[in-house]
Amino acid sequence: MQWNLVQGSYRALATRPNFHCLKSIHLYLAVLVAFCFGAYPAPAQQAAVSFQTEKSSVTVERVVGGLVNPWALAFLPDGRMIVTERPGRIRIVDKDGKLSAPLTGVPSVSARNQGGLLDIVLDPQFSENRFVYITFAEPRSGGNGTSVAKLRLSAAETGFEQAEVIFRQQPTYQGGYHFGSRLVVDRAGAIFVALGDRFDLKEQAQNRTNTIGKIVRILPDGSIPSDNPGLKREGWLTSIWSIGHRNIQGAALHPVTGKFWTAEHGARGGDEINIPEAGKNYGWPVITYGKDYSGAKIGEGSQKPGMEQPVFYWDPSIAPSGMAFYTGNRFPGWKGDLFVGALAGQLLSRLTLDGEKIVSEERLFVGMNKRIRDVRQGPDGYLYLVIDAADGEILRLK
Repeated sequence: MQWNLVQGSYRALATRPNFHCLKSIHLYLAVLVAFCFGAYPAPAQQAAVSFQTEKSSVTVERVVGGLVNPWALAFLPDGRMIVTERPGRIRIVDKDGKLSAPLTGVPSVSARNQGGLLDIVLDPQFSENRFVYITFAEPRSGGNGTSVAKLRLSAAETGFEQAEVIFRQQPTYQGGYHFGSRLVVDRAGAIFVALGDRFDLKEQAQNRTNTIGKIVRILPDGSIPSDNPGLKREGWLTSIWSIGHRNIQGAALHPVTGKFWTAEHGARGGDEINIPEAGKNYGWPVITYGKDYSGAKIGEGSQKPGMEQPVFYWDPSIAPSGMAFYTGNRFPGWKGDLFVGALAGQLLSRLTLDGEKIVSEERLFVGMNKRIRDVRQGPDGYLYLVIDAADGEILRLK
């Protein structure tokens, strides 16, 4: 983070007439580094960076680089990581940061714009059945759509022995935006699937007969849980859990209550955190705290009877992504806090909770210039960040 700030000053000064002398530039840079930060290694050395937050002293270190637009990670039972790359690859990262070759048997993806290979979670019985679940933009006749596949990792861990699509968002559409999508396995073993509104189809987020702009809930074989609200409401698809969502890219299960929490992109403003409940309507695009990218009003305002209010919202937008509740012991001051990554905001948001209310926010890594795509707590009690870039990386907070 600090090195990026120094580099920015260097580039800006190097273009000014009175800094054309290379010797002067080097002298200025050396003075700036020494004055602001003390001795600091070149970025190629990938040295850890330490900083002080409101409640914890934190060191950020690089675990692995060389990933192409990584999107999500999950931890294997032995502490290694399994990571998705948006172009369509899945890799394993060992404890020393060594990156495996791409695993074979991954379904084909539509990797354009925001589409590609997205989230990944392990089956709760992975140690016995070796199943993982992924979301991806699936190429289809007439377009593409967000799908969920169930894959079995081979014993040799070089690829997947089987791949079965257990859910497809409908209708298929030709666009390249707002696929969502996060997966969370609840305490009953059902899988929440957060789905985007496909950008151009936003009005369909209110349509109970399709899965555009919805959260659905399915079982590991793709069947429908018996307590889904869609089973009890005429005109609803049985897979639907809640409606009126724009583009959910963060989701996590609360460690105490077991409730499903989400982070959702608004347009210009209006990024939301919600606790989606069965059969409820979260308003998009009828109500929102944001505006269209043109500056025009969206919908009818920010409130309407029968539509839920967010637990928290950001204005201006930060483009929230992966999220995690911190339950470890490495950072006692953070225990119980909610962490949300940001893409456009290029920060990590630490949110303090009082029950189901968010009472304060601390913004970390502002100025680091990294798009944080995913946030996960490791079995070692540290936090891990997935950095979305052409030369993407995984960082560890310790």
